[in-house]
Amino acid sequence: MRIYLIYAVILTAVTIAGCGGSASGDEKDKPLSGSISIDGSSTVFPISEAVAEDFRGAQPKVNITVAESGTGGGFKKFGRGEIDICGASRPIKDSEKAVCDSAGIKYVELEVAYDGLAVVVNNENTWVDKLTVAELKMIWEPAAQDKIKTWNQVRPDFPNEPLHLYGPGTASGTFDYFTEEICGKKGDSRGDYTANENDNVLVTGVAGDKGGLGYFGMAYYENNIDKLKIVPVDNNNGGVIPTKETVLNKAYTPLSRPLYIYISEKAMARPEVAAFVKYYVDNMQTLAEEVGYVALNESDFAAQKAKLPAEPVTEK
Repeated sequence: MRIYLIYAVILTAVTIAGCGGSASGDEKDKPLSGSISIDGSSTVFPISEAVAEDFRGAQPKVNITVAESGTGGGFKKFGRGEIDICGASRPIKDSEKAVCDSAGIKYVELEVAYDGLAVVVNNENTWVDKLTVAELKMIWEPAAQDKIKTWNQVRPDFPNEPLHLYGPGTASGTFDYFTEEICGKKGDSRGDYTANENDNVLVTGVAGDKGGLGYFGMAYYENNIDKLKIVPVDNNNGGVIPTKETVLNKAYTPLSRPLYIYISEKAMARPEVAAFVKYYVDNMQTLAEEVGYVALNESDFAAQKAKLPAEPVTEK
């Protein structure tokens, strides 16, 4: 019989207070130590890094590393037991579940925010007012490879300017989501584009390329709003951009989605991980919006919080 001391270990010793990282008397008297490893989605990265930064202020003896190898890359490490928490911009795949099952890795899945994928162009692009879902498919589908190379091929009244594409690599959950929603099948995409798992690299690429077009999580647009031009996506609704309102009311379709973290139950038995996850959930509503995403609605937030027991859980 294994005993997972989730929270009870820390409830009498630690009180985490707010996003500012202020510490209670008990917390100062009995500080936590150890290390926490997080990897996975570059989209979830800003939220996890913001949580980690604040948590470090409250618990400076806990060493937290936050990396961004992409959702697929993160799940590979998670399935090998190399990391405690995996950030994901899509739900775990059946094949990834099977790897975890074979390794005896049990986990908790939590939604941490909503995201709208931002479609962006260079600031010097004066001709794009919006793009339809059909036009995005025409640009990104496999059949477009080595064929759709100029903007006027997308729409005749666009100029004869080179079209250069920037997007996540194939290990990215954002890639999976975009290709499924836009091209009709997960993984269906032309291959002749500049791919990178680091969204900041994609931002730099589009910002420096007059003919550039790219897509990534809305937080990366919000944090680079002066460098990029957002493109409204027309899904028979006249064209909508991702905002808090359009993501929450689902007007920004089909490019709105939830974001996740997956926490190993074995890791959750460690007091520093249990404390960090509690802090994550308690503060993710505020921090998600601070970094440019959309906080969960109240019912979804309550549902995620309910996944984390407040007392020890006994598993036979």
